[in-house]
Amino acid sequence: MNGPERIVVVGASLAGLRAAEALRDEGFDGELTLIGDEPYAPYDRPPLSKAVLSGWLPTDHTVLPRARNIDARWLLGTRATGVDLPKRRVALADGREVPYHRLLIATGARARPWPRQQGGALHGVHVLRSRDDADRLRAALAAGPDRVLVIGAGFTGGEVASVCRDLNLDVTVTQRGDTPLVSALGGVIGGAVTDWYRDAGVDLRLGTTVRTLEGDAHGNLRRAALSDGTVVEAEVAVVAAGAVANTEWLTGSGLAADVRGVVCDDSCRALADDGTPVRDVFAAGDVARWPHPLYPGQLLRLDHWDNAVAQARTAAHNMAHGSRAPRTHRPLPAFWSNQFGVNLKCLGLPALADQVVLTQGSPDQRRFVTAYGRRGRLVAAVAVDSPQVLDGYAALIEAGAPFPPVLNATDGPDRPHPLDPAFPRPAAPTPGRPSIPSVPSTPSVLAGHE
Repeated sequence: MNGPERIVVVGASLAGLRAAEALRDEGFDGELTLIGDEPYAPYDRPPLSKAVLSGWLPTDHTVLPRARNIDARWLLGTRATGVDLPKRRVALADGREVPYHRLLIATGARARPWPRQQGGALHGVHVLRSRDDADRLRAALAAGPDRVLVIGAGFTGGEVASVCRDLNLDVTVTQRGDTPLVSALGGVIGGAVTDWYRDAGVDLRLGTTVRTLEGDAHGNLRRAALSDGTVVEAEVAVVAAGAVANTEWLTGSGLAADVRGVVCDDSCRALADDGTPVRDVFAAGDVARWPHPLYPGQLLRLDHWDNAVAQARTAAHNMAHGSRAPRTHRPLPAFWSNQFGVNLKCLGLPALADQVVLTQGSPDQRRFVTAYGRRGRLVAAVAVDSPQVLDGYAALIEAGAPFPPVLNATDGPDRPHPLDPAFPRPAAPTPGRPSIPSVPSTPSVLAGHE
């Protein structure tokens, strides 16, 4: 391949844009191409489940600010359909091929849809991940439906239900587990969150799933049949059942990629099916799975705003400087969410914990901090309406401090009592594949991120 150095970034959202900016900051002066399947310039996703649904902000005001001129070729509204690693070419849906010297995969994730055979194609059934999703759902809520059904009480489900109550809409939330947020934060905090839902007037159905969505003769959603034998009448349903990585276009490429993400090493280099790093191919953002030094034995995929930015910068540095000065990606996971008038912020990976303890404040006052431990080591902390105190916890987590932590906080309990965090039992891992912790997918849309 003759001519100047070419870097191609597949994925024109947060990670792709910040990686492109970082490449220029790192001194890359060759050709830079960004490929995105949406027709829009990169935009911020956290406001979609908050300000946009509430009607405070139109989606065209969510465009991400540019830190600098990246002098790039933009191919928006163009889907990548494959990559030829030996020939170093990305295939596009319109038949074109884009050559590269180095490639960054930043295609992110998408909302898991409701099955079509169970009513997923009915008018009134929504997911929330993109600008178009948010515009459609905002219009549906603004029309004043008699009731909204939210399927799933994770971060997206909680934020959507919260907005519905702010709009004075009746809302029913179904949750397979015993509490909201149980997979991400466990049942101890989930019990407190249950009170937030019910105090807000949400019809919360715990230990309950939706069997099928049913419509009228015109294909409009009208009701949902639940696993407990009851029926919920609803004109709008929001499916908040998690996200899957956008990796189908990599099928047959030789990269270690599936619906869980693209496997890469701690310097963001993508791995081949045999586990070896692929030269000049990197991954960043919601699509990447990588080993974190604080959590050995795990491959993490974090749908977190701050992780997308940090990982993009790490990948850009290593793409620009190669093996001369490799940088590892090891920031402490962090995310936040606002729902039912409460700010919830998390550091670390609570889902790995075998114990949890209240360290500050009181759940009854909706202002408290809990710490999570695994095998006697502090691995995470969650603050409810107390985000300013988490800096100290971050230092302790990164230092591998003992659990329970010794804080001497004036608002802490006289004698801490560690509890079982009450996480649901994980499904048996697929043979031959490493297990992945059930970390919250707070993408972008699922939680507001810093």
